Amino acid sequence: MKKAFFLFTLILAVSLRLCAQPAAHPAGDFFVKGFHIDLRIQVMKMEALKAFANKLHGLGINTLIMEWEGTYPYEAHPAIPNRYAYSIEEIHSFISHCKALGMDVIPLQQCFGHVEYILRNYRYKDLREDPENYSQICPMKAQLDSALFADLFKELIAAHSSPYIHIGGDETYLLGHCPLCKKQAEKVGRSRLYIDYIKMLCDIVIKLGKRPLVWADIALKYPEAIKLLPKGTIFIDWNYGWDLNRFGNHQKLMESGFEIWGAASIRSHPDNYFLTDWGKHFRNIRDFIPLARNLGYKGMIMTSWSTSGQYSTVQESETDILDLYAIRHVYPLKAFNLLIAAYAEALRSKEPLNIDKFIADYSKMQYGFDAMQSARFQRAITAIPYEIEQGVVQSSKPIAIEALLDSISVVCKSLSELEPSINKEEFEQYRLMASIRRQYIEYELLESSINAIAFTNSDKPGILTKLQALIAESETLNKKFIELNQDYYFPSVLMEENDLRNLKLHNLNAKLSGKRD
Repeated sequence: MKKAFFLFTLILAVSLRLCAQPAAHPAGDFFVKGFHIDLRIQVMKMEALKAFANKLHGLGINTLIMEWEGTYPYEAHPAIPNRYAYSIEEIHSFISHCKALGMDVIPLQQCFGHVEYILRNYRYKDLREDPENYSQICPMKAQLDSALFADLFKELIAAHSSPYIHIGGDETYLLGHCPLCKKQAEKVGRSRLYIDYIKMLCDIVIKLGKRPLVWADIALKYPEAIKLLPKGTIFIDWNYGWDLNRFGNHQKLMESGFEIWGAASIRSHPDNYFLTDWGKHFRNIRDFIPLARNLGYKGMIMTSWSTSGQYSTVQESETDILDLYAIRHVYPLKAFNLLIAAYAEALRSKEPLNIDKFIADYSKMQYGFDAMQSARFQRAITAIPYEIEQGVVQSSKPIAIEALLDSISVVCKSLSELEPSINKEEFEQYRLMASIRRQYIEYELLESSINAIAFTNSDKPGILTKLQALIAESETLNKKFIELNQDYYFPSVLMEENDLRNLKLHNLNAKLSGKRD
């Protein structure tokens, strides 16, 4: 009887161990086929999150990386959760839902940079790398007091059954800034300053029975001490369309012996409210996914950033903060089914994505378009992907704002004339995005006029007439924006997005009209 019981427990232990490992996969394929959901802004309703998980599961995605940030209901640190924080019951329900689909849910807890949502609370002010900057933890101070992240990790592990925790670690732009860190960097180098702190975090994660994931950019920039990290550490090499050596010598990462996953993106710079660079993201999917596969990366994650992660502070006084505003917002995730499907196709295929064929096939299946309509659709969404900065169109060749306006007007006309026979609501997102971009370019043209040397008070009435027409149009666009996205996002999220997107319109109107109401 004892022998049988021992055999049973041995089989059970081996089975549980196997369950914690990635499933067997074909040679050259990725163990992890993941999607990263960024909830820093544009927080999704819980039912929408579950529906989105269903969609991703249907496309073959087996892993979610959840950047909960302030939406996670931390018990031990109740100052951190924000107004949109889910209940712990909702978190459990979501993870159970994903588990039933066979999807792993990995929590992402930033522990170094991008921690504004923690450091904005003066309970944690002594951990700031810079007393007036809320973005980064001081690694020297945090190593002396590691309780904060140990607490957060324990709460995340209690809810998440994943074998992994993502600890972030990217874009630590203030590394070596404070006197303590500057002195340490001079003594041991920036690589050791960075790696010693990351190692401490990795050790905490490993002692809690999990494997740490780390963004690879800073380790690539300062690779000298990388081998001091625990062997179970996994690096995620995020590449949104650039040379492999953008952050540092990529070969040193490859030679480090650590497991590596890749990450592409469907929303990132230069995307904002007024621009989505569809062509850039298609090329990123086409080029980086097969490259990562050939390099032997074990996983691939599609990131979808709701913001750049940089914030502007609204100060109540010299020392107290009133609020933080994300510097860059992008169009809501619901509108990106096309790129999500392209990512899934690139994961399935051993060949690089054929962008033209994919868009033609997708628009035929999803919208009922013929070849000519599909080509017209592709030209419309990939046209003129240029930002305007300080009145200057950011292109390799000089382009006037007027020319940009002419081009987006053609895009809007083209999209309005295309009539999908199915999935009409999804197609409306492209039309709305184009209309918002056209209005933005019209505004930029007005703003460039008032910044011209020749501008005089006599020009104000003409500018105001055009500006007020844009404001009137914005009300229609705002209603359409809410209508198309209300099933994904809370009403206050959508209203805030509308308000921020139109703020420049209203500010300029008030300035020129002189109204004091």
